[in-house]
Amino acid sequence: MNDLPQTPIALDDFIEPAVPAPHRTRQAKVVWGSRVVTVGGGAPVRVQAMTNTDTVDAIGTAIQVKELSVAGSEMVRITVNTPEAAAAVPYIRDQLDRMGIDVPLIGDFHYNGHRLLSDHPACAKALSKYRINPGNVGKGDKHDKQFAQMVEVAAKYDKAVRIGVNWGSLDQELLTGMMDANAKLAEPFEPQQIMYRAILTSAIQSARRAEAIGLRGDQIILSCKMSGVQDLISVYRALAKRCDYALHLGLTEAGMGTKGTVASTAALGVLLQEGIGDTIRVSLTPQPGEARTQEVVVALEILQSLGLRSFNPSVTACPGCGRTTSTTFQELAKQIDDFLRAQMPVWKLRYPGVEKMKVAVMGCIVNGPGESKHADIGISLPGTGEAPAAPVFINGEKALTLRGDNIAAEFHALVERYIDKRFGATTAEHPTAHA
Repeated sequence: MNDLPQTPIALDDFIEPAVPAPHRTRQAKVVWGSRVVTVGGGAPVRVQAMTNTDTVDAIGTAIQVKELSVAGSEMVRITVNTPEAAAAVPYIRDQLDRMGIDVPLIGDFHYNGHRLLSDHPACAKALSKYRINPGNVGKGDKHDKQFAQMVEVAAKYDKAVRIGVNWGSLDQELLTGMMDANAKLAEPFEPQQIMYRAILTSAIQSARRAEAIGLRGDQIILSCKMSGVQDLISVYRALAKRCDYALHLGLTEAGMGTKGTVASTAALGVLLQEGIGDTIRVSLTPQPGEARTQEVVVALEILQSLGLRSFNPSVTACPGCGRTTSTTFQELAKQIDDFLRAQMPVWKLRYPGVEKMKVAVMGCIVNGPGESKHADIGISLPGTGEAPAAPVFINGEKALTLRGDNIAAEFHALVERYIDKRFGATTAEHPTAHA
């Protein structure tokens, strides 16, 4: 044991905090009426989602857009793939406006976007942003012409554009040309390298072509989506070094359930920690019966876990062990978490700052008191064999002890009172509401 290297930590040693290094980009604006969502240029990382309704169903689509918006999506993308879908877009926008939902709509165009935007000016005006895929705007001579048509409409109506390259629909003519050129080299690169370069070339050249046509650089957002975690990280690191356009970040075809959540979190977490990414979407395949809003929940959790934004009060709860054979703390933690999330649409207006609150629901004496003291309000429930008492800590101090069969309900009420007292409007009744 004495032969082991010693690495003592002196009191004056400085340990570098983990803080994302910002990648500076131009700031794009996605606008509907008085609602302006800034993307890049120092703005918070924005969350967006996409509907999976048939856009022709204007009512059904508007309802899902509202659900995604209420869940926290700051922009919502809808499919615009047919003349009927394009004709429905103004009605969707009108329904949202009637419901008081001013979330900007993004039109997702593939193959025929040039015709749909040209033939349906009401659709072009009702959308706040267009997604253009340079891999499928047309082949040969049609490619540049049809790409230009879409960009010209965006410039005419002063709309933002995401130029979204996807490795599943990469421009095959560009890729083939680069593969052929690579094959002639004395020491050719691996095919993966050429694919990376083709994706980056498609995105950056398309953006510069859009600027040449008349779109401003601050109207352009780029994305280079991949379905492999390491591929996505590699490509976005390279993209961030080569341009200053705002970047849309997302792992495409991430998958379902745990797989999709973990893969998206792994990829986005690395890049966001490096300061890469101005707006994100988590592309989850919904499990049977699962709400579409789950992709928004995961996106919000990624940003909040990294400390980049705060959306909901956080609930710390221990995982449980042999000391906590009772499920009481699990049930209470879920009740509190569900309650906080359900109330946030109202609370974010009534109680500014409540999204940063920390609640602890712990299951035994080992870490319970300590974790509860670190939270704004916390409870340490009795573990197996412990006395049937639950101390409650408020602002780091033990405030009271709950006993009996109504601990959960009593703690629930304490949380409500704490929120009202601390985050309520600054009035004579609440002179220290924001302290």
